[in-house]
Amino acid sequence: MSASARRGRRRGWSGWLGRLLLLALAWLLGVAGWIVWVGQRDQAAQADAIIVLGAAAYHKNPSPVFKERINHGLDLYRRGYAPVLLFTGGYGNGAPFAESQVARKYALQQGIPDSAIMIEAVSRNTRENLLQARKLMQERGLHRVIVVSDPLHMSRALRLSRELGIDAIGSPTPSTRFRTVHTQWRFLLQEVYFFHRDLVARVA
Repeated sequence: MSASARRGRRRGWSGWLGRLLLLALAWLLGVAGWIVWVGQRDQAAQADAIIVLGAAAYHKNPSPVFKERINHGLDLYRRGYAPVLLFTGGYGNGAPFAESQVARKYALQQGIPDSAIMIEAVSRNTRENLLQARKLMQERGLHRVIVVSDPLHMSRALRLSRELGIDAIGSPTPSTRFRTVHTQWRFLLQEVYFFHRDLVARVA
């Protein structure tokens, strides 16, 4: 093969590689855009329950992120969207109280009646949050739910709800504790990763 032919072949391969990289970048930007778009949509409507997804708790107090979620769930309850609050989240490493127990205590302090609160205290991640919530829904004959979480987390929460057969609509928190550009980008990149991980796990 002549030198000119070899150079032409290398240019051909580099051209295809460049196109593939551009397609991959466009795909990733599209996924990120979808996650942001879903997180900006508040679908709150009449439902049987409000599921507040768990987040970190510090001893007896919710973390700032969790507090935002709880407060939004309480607001939806007070506005009459659903008669039941379902708090999710188990025990963190070495934590004396489950996340859902902390949320329940906080809600009671805010004047929510105990009869309107359900909790599960064994889950450790979003999928388990929703799995345990589904069990409680089946026991109580609940069907449609509003899922509450952070805006950038909402896309994954609703996607997992569909996979688990939960009739869910999303209501992201109106504000987020992930306020700096660094934390928001980190959260977004994490959610883009989980989007692809869940695709692979579904196929496997």
